[in-house]
Amino acid sequence: MSLSPCVRLKARFVLSAEGPPLRDAVVTLDGSRIAAIESPSTSAPAIDLGNVAIVPGFVNAHTHLEFSDLTAPLGSPGMPFVDWIRRVVAYRRNRTEDERQAASLAGLRESSRLGTTSLGEIATAGWPIEAFLADADKLPAATIFLEAIGQRPERIESEIGAARAHLALTAKHGVRIGISPHAPYSVHPDLVRQLTGLSSVAGIPLAMHLAESPEELELLATGGGPLRDMLVELDAWDPDAIGGEARPLDYLRILASAHRSLVIHGNYLSDEEIAFVSGQSARMAVVYCPRTHAYFGHAPHPLAKLLQAGALVALGTDSRASNPDLNLLGEMREIFMRDIVDPQQIVEIATINGAKALGRDDEIGSIAPGKRADLAIVRLPDSSSKNPYDLLFDPRSVVETTIRSGWVIAGPLIS
Repeated sequence: MSLSPCVRLKARFVLSAEGPPLRDAVVTLDGSRIAAIESPSTSAPAIDLGNVAIVPGFVNAHTHLEFSDLTAPLGSPGMPFVDWIRRVVAYRRNRTEDERQAASLAGLRESSRLGTTSLGEIATAGWPIEAFLADADKLPAATIFLEAIGQRPERIESEIGAARAHLALTAKHGVRIGISPHAPYSVHPDLVRQLTGLSSVAGIPLAMHLAESPEELELLATGGGPLRDMLVELDAWDPDAIGGEARPLDYLRILASAHRSLVIHGNYLSDEEIAFVSGQSARMAVVYCPRTHAYFGHAPHPLAKLLQAGALVALGTDSRASNPDLNLLGEMREIFMRDIVDPQQIVEIATINGAKALGRDDEIGSIAPGKRADLAIVRLPDSSSKNPYDLLFDPRSVVETTIRSGWVIAGPLIS
């Protein structure tokens, strides 16, 4: 439901993602846009929301919503990465189109309830477009990255054709789109190059899983290991595609020529690769998925190094195949409890940085006059703490209301 044409919302804290927290501040909405942010609040009438924090609508930069009907992650915590991939492949093969559509719609609705107003979705061939068009104004705005998989040269032409067909959706349905060469172990380097070129020419973002696991690094460096064994089992191995003596940096250099590129996970980026990503921060982002990272028991993520070097880092939930839910606030808490970065940066990672990664920061990602009225209203716990971040990341805090383009899309209505 749309709010009144002009509404003023008062909160205990407003975290704009463009500066320090504001106490007892008021955000004024004018239709679909933010008109003003004031602190301390003036005497003009405002709806006092009480003990809440108003933050920008969350930007979940990496999802796989087709798994959103899972009630628990596949496998068990700490399991070998390659064994988990086998489970993912088996699960996908048994899915019907109706099941995929229902799962994607469930994921969109869950994301709405949890404060996400925009997301980047990795979609496989035949993705359920209906789920993203039905009630689109009541769901998060999605950028759909079509996933390309093909390690053998004979797959390149068909995958490029599918990517070009995906481009046509922009004109037909007005859907925001991107493309996604899946990962180094599943995509021929020539296909990565051609998709990167397509991204540059078409002006669309590109996302790729990269530096995700030790098994990936082993395959790139030696041409062998558990990932090679799995690809042989799946009859998807091409020994000429990955001959060894390669590393993620080789792929980063290719991705740097894309219109925009999202490096998904980046769990095992070297210092040299971190320096490269940081030097490309205007058009390249790393998307960190903290709870998926924890699920596999990976070595500590280089998040702090990336931020210190000036890299653009965004946040994602990945999927319910490796995560219990799609709660971006839960991802933020995972970072906060490890006490490795400034808490204001955590808010930025989940909002404005995600908007930058998707190339949408002129419209969304922060609370500022003229930007789209995308907000998450978080109910804070009753606590004596005066630190807004201690309260925001407290496990008792919950997203109460989600507003997108001035419309309440989840939670209680604000009259």
